[in-house]
Amino acid sequence: MESSRLVTVLLQNFSIFFLFTCVVKARPYTNVFNVLKYGAVADGKTDCSKAFWTAWTDACAWNGGGTVLIPKGNYLVGPTTFKGPCKGPIDFQIQGVVNAPSDLSKFKDYSYDWIRFQYVNGLYVGGGGTFHGHGSSAWSHNDCNKNKNCRFLPISIRFDFINYGTVEGIYSVDSKSFHINIFNCNNMKFNYITITAPEDSPNTDGIHIGDSSFISISHSNIGTGDDCISFGAGSNNIHVTNVTCGPGHGISVGSLGKIPKEGNVVGLIVRNCTFIGTSNGVRIKTWGTSNTNFVYNITFEDIFMNNVYNPIFIDQEYCPNSSCNDQTPSKVLIKDVHYRNIWGTSSSKVAVNFVCSRSLPCQKIEVKDIYLPYNGNDGQASANCLNVRGYTVGKQLPKIRL
Repeated sequence: MESSRLVTVLLQNFSIFFLFTCVVKARPYTNVFNVLKYGAVADGKTDCSKAFWTAWTDACAWNGGGTVLIPKGNYLVGPTTFKGPCKGPIDFQIQGVVNAPSDLSKFKDYSYDWIRFQYVNGLYVGGGGTFHGHGSSAWSHNDCNKNKNCRFLPISIRFDFINYGTVEGIYSVDSKSFHINIFNCNNMKFNYITITAPEDSPNTDGIHIGDSSFISISHSNIGTGDDCISFGAGSNNIHVTNVTCGPGHGISVGSLGKIPKEGNVVGLIVRNCTFIGTSNGVRIKTWGTSNTNFVYNITFEDIFMNNVYNPIFIDQEYCPNSSCNDQTPSKVLIKDVHYRNIWGTSSSKVAVNFVCSRSLPCQKIEVKDIYLPYNGNDGQASANCLNVRGYTVGKQLPKIRL
């Protein structure tokens, strides 16, 4: 049953991507600013940063908006910021492969991100092309799991202060750190995105959202070494639908509570998604600190888990390294969280694990129609429920007592 469902999902995704590729190619271009005409050389060796930035500057200044066109070919581009405001909506059409420098010395203090889009109203990024982060040259420098003063590696693509944007039909490969970071954006759509990195690549979150509202992510495939999608503080009214995740750490709210005065996470819906061999499914994680904020009005619904280690997980004792104190009860209040129609297989015996704060127990947790048998031969699936208040509806496997 599960295998049949998985095959169906993959075939549907293939059909959608094939159809979308045709649509992208048919998109009309007006007021086109071709990077080749600005001196870009598609040999994968020549630094095209200036050509890309100048083409953007002219397109941004065009009354009514313009299109930056990156034709097929390989382009080497260093850290570049594409900044508005512009005189109209702007398209960034990437048909080729844009390559990041492998040399970390090209990035200021390692932390200067690679491609940034900032302060634009009406941004479209598409075209079926690829952003290649060449992260394998940098991952060995990531020591944040043991060094609290570590230097963060560059994020591949950042969207800062963007209103009414659409990103679709692009590929992000082997980022040095996060693939896509969304900060202080409103009304953005991410459709038909493909994100890939090896399972053991550190901190390569697929899409991270923070301090942003009305963001949708749909019909995308994400496989990384960290969270496929993560929702940071200040994420409000986010919809995720028809996303396939794996490998990776699942779809996570948080981590939260580490930094004082963080924003709340409110109005999140994750629906009709598939998880394949991930270390977590749907997860909420908070640090054991005295910092306060809220997570509420969250829905995880119609989700298929295939061999997932922690299919349903609330972890309010989140402590990924030895630098934190997991004995401090979390002050982040989690309430109004709904788990509905989640099925498949768990690769761990504890298929449902609610480890809520003993200081602020989880409230109004709904668990409805859960079927997550353990796929091992040495026992059966079970549920662990600590400091959680809520109710169950319908069938439950494992049996859940709230």
